[in-house]
Amino acid sequence: MGAAFWRHVPAGPPGTVWIPGGEFTMGSSELDALATERPAHRVRVSGFWMDAHEVTNAEFARFVAATGYVTTAQKKPDWEEMKKQVPPGTPRPDDSALVAGALVFTPPSGPVPLDDIGQWWRYVPGADWRHPEGPGSSIDGRDDYPVVNVCWDDACAYARWAGKRLPTEAEWELAARGGLEGNRFAWGDQAPPARLAPGQHGLANIWQGEFPHRNTQEDGYTLAAPVMSYPPNGYGLYDMAGNVWEWCADWYRVDEYRRRASDVALENPLGPTESFDPLDPYAPKRVIRGGSFLCHITYCESYRTAARRGGSPDTGSCHTGFRCVVSPSDIRPALESKSALDRPASR
Repeated sequence: MGAAFWRHVPAGPPGTVWIPGGEFTMGSSELDALATERPAHRVRVSGFWMDAHEVTNAEFARFVAATGYVTTAQKKPDWEEMKKQVPPGTPRPDDSALVAGALVFTPPSGPVPLDDIGQWWRYVPGADWRHPEGPGSSIDGRDDYPVVNVCWDDACAYARWAGKRLPTEAEWELAARGGLEGNRFAWGDQAPPARLAPGQHGLANIWQGEFPHRNTQEDGYTLAAPVMSYPPNGYGLYDMAGNVWEWCADWYRVDEYRRRASDVALENPLGPTESFDPLDPYAPKRVIRGGSFLCHITYCESYRTAARRGGSPDTGSCHTGFRCVVSPSDIRPALESKSALDRPASR
């Protein structure tokens, strides 16, 4: 049946992989599952095409060259927008603090409490997609690395230009599971090795050593790795675990799975209509998935297929990127839309 099925799948955009629709168990009921991942529930998703790998610097550069797009990290922050995401009465920062930039991982010199992310995250003026680690850094020679320091708004802008969209959270998890049912990781149930033997490459780009102060770089990478550096999952998708977090279309609610759990499989869920996180009640968030090169079992095991978090849609960081999808019903108008964008304006 498989060969006959694939012969009837229409060709998708270049660089995409067909993800056959189906019903699967979303979330987790494992003992180590976080409350945000519970309960496991049945979901049915229609087939779609997904980028085989995360959007790269080279691909994003073509978008910027074609459109002149300026990312959020390249713009001075707007205090009127920022104050909507902080407790009422928060004083306005000094103008010297309202400068363009992004969040950059800055490892401490030694062990620190893991309940204070301020120990290893810094807002770095001048950090953006062209300067991933801040001024002085560059993407020269990194064309095939995932673009980072792009916020949700930037990812949506690229997707529209490409005639695609961001995946729903349900589409992302179906794709990450690679055709397996109930697997903990994109490749199956085998946990990543705690240590890599000499010459061993690993299953995903995650942290080796002691987080966040000592990275042994056993896999050869301190930060992001070039796309397709690790084995693909069962659908032929690369880096659905580790490397960089990926934006999804959905708003993030910590209680979303509890709100929608039922005995009936949900059909193509689109996520909640608004964000909710009681630990950060003023900041709206969008879903991010897949974990990153900073994930380590002692702190963040978010390279699991069920793991989910939220990120501020207007904030870029050095460990977050994205990939796009397109549905069969969208393929023709999407391609026509991109063709129109690429044509010179009539005089």
